[in-house]
Amino acid sequence: MFRTIFWLLFLLCNVTAYNQDISCIRINQLGYATAGIKTAVLGADKQISSNVFSVKDEKNKVVFSGPVGKDFGKYGPFSHTYRLDFSPFTGKGKFSIYIDDITSPIFSITDAVYDGAADFCLRYMRQQRSGFNPFLKDSCHTHDGYTLYAPVPDSTHIDVVGGWHDASDYLQYSTTSANATYHLLAAYRDFPGVFTDEKSANGLDGQNNIPDVLDEAKWGLDWLLKMHPKDDWLFNQLGDDRDHRGMRIPKEDTNYYGRGLERPVYFCNGQPQQRGKFMNNTTGVASTAGKFASAFALGSELFLNLDKNYSGRLRHNAQTAFQLGIDKPGVAQTVSVLSPYIYAEDNWTDDMELASATLAKEKGETSLLDEAYQYALEERITPWLGADTAKHYQWYPFINLGHYELAKQLTGTKRDSIIQFYKEGIERVWKKAKQNAFYRGVPFIWCSNNLTVSFAIQCYWYRQLTGDKTYQALEQACFDWIFGCNPWGTSMVYGLPSWGDTPTDPHSAFTHLKNYPIDGGLVDGPVYTSIYKDLIGIQLHEEDEYAAYQSDLAVYHDDYGDYSTNEPTMDGTASLIYLLAAKQKEANHANDFTYSHGGIIRGDSTKKEIALVFSADEFGDGLPSIIKTLQTENVKGAFFFTGRFYRNKKFQPYVQQLNKDGHYPGPHSDNHLLYNDWNKRDSLLVTHSQFNADMQNNLNAMRLQHININHPQYFIPPYEWWNDSITTWSKKLDLKLFCFTPGIRTNADYTYPEMASYKSSDWIMQSLKEQQEKNTNAFNGAIILIHAGTDARRKDKLYDRLGELIKWLKQEGYSFKRIDELLK
Repeated sequence: MFRTIFWLLFLLCNVTAYNQDISCIRINQLGYATAGIKTAVLGADKQISSNVFSVKDEKNKVVFSGPVGKDFGKYGPFSHTYRLDFSPFTGKGKFSIYIDDITSPIFSITDAVYDGAADFCLRYMRQQRSGFNPFLKDSCHTHDGYTLYAPVPDSTHIDVVGGWHDASDYLQYSTTSANATYHLLAAYRDFPGVFTDEKSANGLDGQNNIPDVLDEAKWGLDWLLKMHPKDDWLFNQLGDDRDHRGMRIPKEDTNYYGRGLERPVYFCNGQPQQRGKFMNNTTGVASTAGKFASAFALGSELFLNLDKNYSGRLRHNAQTAFQLGIDKPGVAQTVSVLSPYIYAEDNWTDDMELASATLAKEKGETSLLDEAYQYALEERITPWLGADTAKHYQWYPFINLGHYELAKQLTGTKRDSIIQFYKEGIERVWKKAKQNAFYRGVPFIWCSNNLTVSFAIQCYWYRQLTGDKTYQALEQACFDWIFGCNPWGTSMVYGLPSWGDTPTDPHSAFTHLKNYPIDGGLVDGPVYTSIYKDLIGIQLHEEDEYAAYQSDLAVYHDDYGDYSTNEPTMDGTASLIYLLAAKQKEANHANDFTYSHGGIIRGDSTKKEIALVFSADEFGDGLPSIIKTLQTENVKGAFFFTGRFYRNKKFQPYVQQLNKDGHYPGPHSDNHLLYNDWNKRDSLLVTHSQFNADMQNNLNAMRLQHININHPQYFIPPYEWWNDSITTWSKKLDLKLFCFTPGIRTNADYTYPEMASYKSSDWIMQSLKEQQEKNTNAFNGAIILIHAGTDARRKDKLYDRLGELIKWLKQEGYSFKRIDELLK
């Protein structure tokens, strides 16, 4: 029903267009997060008469009204354009926007609005597999390939079967494959809880206890290992544009290269190579080698606890690929034989920066951070940012991924400098974008959608690094553009959303020859009209359903004949998977809580509410005092004890009293294990099964004390130290991981004078008061942790000053909530 209504509204909009009135309201068809930025764009032929727009629910009731805002003037086919901002509205459900006689399609607002979208786009990645293709349930390109330019005779056979087809042709490029692999790995690293496990490693149905995104990333890594088979060997490309002689389903291999079913594999020799009657402008190897090294290094880190041998192999190849980049600086461009179109990459220091930063984290070598910083200074701002044009894949990847990885590891002025580079690049685009209602500052060059997605990621990373939301509306506008808030009103992703206007006739053999869906594929996107008119071999096969919305500025066609705007790309889709995962996680956490590595570290920062939590393993000497103080002050706390603490008979009377008094009881691991490395946080020290056993033992110890297990059960990790994997594993046990709010320092109450990190109770209390003096809301939503007992060598026990602390915080206007109430 929802899909039918959407199409009726869409057809009405187009009927209007053919009557020369193309007025429309463009929306993000996927929908909007409850607490997120929510903006639609109104495009019209003439100025509108109303100065207020309305949001109506499914019962046609007005639930929000807002000012239309300024007229941004002409953009594309529209003479007048307006931004309709309804961000203050936080209702959930299905809605539409009304102004004058113009109505938007129906859209959703909910915290779950982006759930499953990243996994959906993985369908396209699996469909692009070479070798065994799970969509076709058949194999293709099983004879690849024969060498060119390698240090062996040309036409020597080498096994490079695997990887992904680059787009709707079946060429395979190392640069795009390595970039796609890195994005998939980063998506899992940064948002592990987003992805599900529904496929086996070969892409067929069946779980294998590995998230599907990691399976897909490994498919890419396996092929990259084949393309870097020896320490001093690196290949850049499999196949060339002779493949373009005809469309076919990939399993129908053909003899386009004169060697049966083999395809050429181009070696990275650092020198110009054949480009038809031309030569490309290759100057080195580093642009390819750096991408390999980055993907291998991150893969090594993520597979360490899944397959140590595989992780070790990736680590070795990361180092050898990186060395090749050092030995042969410069760019390795791709090769074409028949046409003038190649990936004419002109930058490489960004790739080596990312490689250095990723290796520095994986190896723990600070000298590599210095190298990364020097590379960062060579390309501070990705050159296309703020420009009107660029060559095809000239600046690739489309943003500097290295800046983000480096800034996360740096401190002080160097970190500030890297972040400033990101900001300056964003500001260049914003300078253009703020002049039009779509906030469009990305140039309409070939693969403009890929640039749009990547730029949104840069804005997101800048926001993560700084907390600065200045450019969040710009970031969201790029995301909205991809899913329909653009002049054509169409999503640029095949089949997403299922009820919306999405590509149906892309430049793809799957859809054109067999009518197979290519779910999740991100198409190239609009190009300047001037570019479109100059391209070779474009001929539309059907009437243009978007004819009324084409303009002298840019065109987009949902037509098989237009390879410039409607061909899906593998690497663009991989980048989109990262962005969708980020959006899903952000929407799921649509509140004012603060998170770290998936765990909550602060409640609602807009409310003067505090939770007191206490943890214990060996020591419980403070419990008599704590229990009495909480009774006197009428405050409910939360207590998180290890299994061995619960089993200790001398502590059990206190456990029972806490339970009787209505305090929240919780687990703190069974044996107080250190789950992950202190210095390399992403490195686990326990397996998934060890974690599960440890937590089940802790929960069983609670049950033996007749403590009910909550669903979900709040949980403080041992040593108050965890990573994303621990958070994900906790969720599977219905445990909600949280920890104390950083910077409060009450957790330092375990230290004693003989320790270098010793903090006295006086120091802790004074620190709290200084923070409150600087900011009267310093402890809004704070989770304050105090240990229920400490080593006997600490004489000044902070728990003895608990009453003083509670009284002072009450005087400052704070109220106390039990942890489950603070975080509900």
